[in-house]
Amino acid sequence: MSVKVYISDKQKKAKLPTGTRLLIRKACTATLVEEDFLEPAEINVTIVDDAEIKKINKEFRDIDASTDVLSFPLGENGEYDINPENNAYMLGDVVISIEHAQAQADLYGHGFEREIAFLTIHSVLHLLGYDHVNGGIEKTIMREKEENILDNLGLSLNKI
Repeated sequence: MSVKVYISDKQKKAKLPTGTRLLIRKACTATLVEEDFLEPAEINVTIVDDAEIKKINKEFRDIDASTDVLSFPLGENGEYDINPENNAYMLGDVVISIEHAQAQADLYGHGFEREIAFLTIHSVLHLLGYDHVNGGIEKTIMREKEENILDNLGLSLNKI
């Protein structure tokens, strides 16, 4: 299994904390392993500030507010295009607000690393077709998967 995670840091206010890129890559890979997606894959992750994610949220979802993470799946019903350059399935794009992640880590009383990993895992699950818009069982399934993957990464709430 080969996972290519392309990370762009487009935030303007602060330097990305050391180890964040590696953590994002590990969270992407751990999610794909958990989901038995063992084919070569690529994911684009863009790190932004709240002002930029607010613009993106307005443009693509018509919601004029910042948010923590946005997911833009490229596949549908488990079907993905393949990048001819590397034969990897192109899963989609993830956009994370670093400011929102830090605020939520503070709000929930856990580390920044756990929050970044959680947002990455959550978003990759969306790239794989999970949806929780209407709540219900799929939201519960996603939450269980997220916590299991965080446990596998050594970031469970019990260990923090």
